[in-house]
Amino acid sequence: MTTLTEKLLGQTRPGSTTATSIYSPPANTSSIIKTIFIANTTASSATFRIFVDDDGTTYDETTALFWDVSIDGNTTVEVDTFIAMNDSSGNLAVRTGTASALTFTVFGGEVTS
Repeated sequence: MTTLTEKLLGQTRPGSTTATSIYSPPANTSSIIKTIFIANTTASSATFRIFVDDDGTTYDETTALFWDVSIDGNTTVEVDTFIAMNDSSGNLAVRTGTASALTFTVFGGEVTS
């Protein structure tokens, strides 16, 4: 029997400006990333990047979905998307341009059989 479990897939508030994985599908699981929230918890603008490497950990221009997008202070951005992932080596990664300024939250579903 195939089961779809909708859930919080990941959440992080990066303390540095280095890209970090926020979600990697478990083995034998297909995942759908549906919504990504980015909250700027500071009073100043900050930038973000989002990457998807379907089979690894390359976080640069070749895997970028969003690049240096600015968010005003005390603002939340909602990214409504449909990203399918099914390789446990793959990663959804995020990066902030200002350490400890942004919180990333990812919602979606995991399909198992």
